[in-house]
Amino acid sequence: MEISEIVSYSLFAFTSFIALINPLGTVPVFVSMSSELSNNLKRKMAFRATLTAFIALSIFAFAGQLLFNFFGISVNGFRIAGGIIFFVMGYEMLNARVSQIKYDDKDVETKVDDFAITPLGIPMIAGPGSITNAIVLMDDAHTIYHKIALPIAIFLVLLITFIALVASTRIVKWMGPTGNKIMLKLMGLIVMVVAVEFFFKGLKPIIQDILMIQAL
Repeated sequence: MEISEIVSYSLFAFTSFIALINPLGTVPVFVSMSSELSNNLKRKMAFRATLTAFIALSIFAFAGQLLFNFFGISVNGFRIAGGIIFFVMGYEMLNARVSQIKYDDKDVETKVDDFAITPLGIPMIAGPGSITNAIVLMDDAHTIYHKIALPIAIFLVLLITFIALVASTRIVKWMGPTGNKIMLKLMGLIVMVVAVEFFFKGLKPIIQDILMIQAL
């Protein structure tokens, strides 16, 4: 086992989760949800949302194989499907067409916990893309060091997300509309690259199996 392999895996996990969760992309939604809250309630909401996302991603990362076995799903098929989902997400982000969650925020202050869990924690932060990413990356974790590196990468990304949410008002004002669009497009491009990697990594072994069957 080489340290460089673990570092490479950790960096890929970190960058892919950064792109898929897109901490800065959640800022405008959080600002609209917490506009009537005090600073203490904003921090509480941000903490509960990121904690919810961490628990959800960890459960899917470690129990993903059980779900695969139960439903008879192959990891390679999931990689291909995930790659297609990522590509569509990345394309929409690249064209700045990510839809925002709409809801009635008349009683936001009394429903902080509910809004923090859903829709902010799930599916805004821990969405289908990041959940798929957690399952597939755990399947690629062949050693105990890789299995430790994955939740650490998730934790670091969600820590950045928490910091971004707490400082959301300042970030929106500092970046402005143009800055927010540029960041969204950049994250979209990264997501599309991750999508291509996932798609062909899942397609290659399937094609190899088909060719071996035909050769026999």
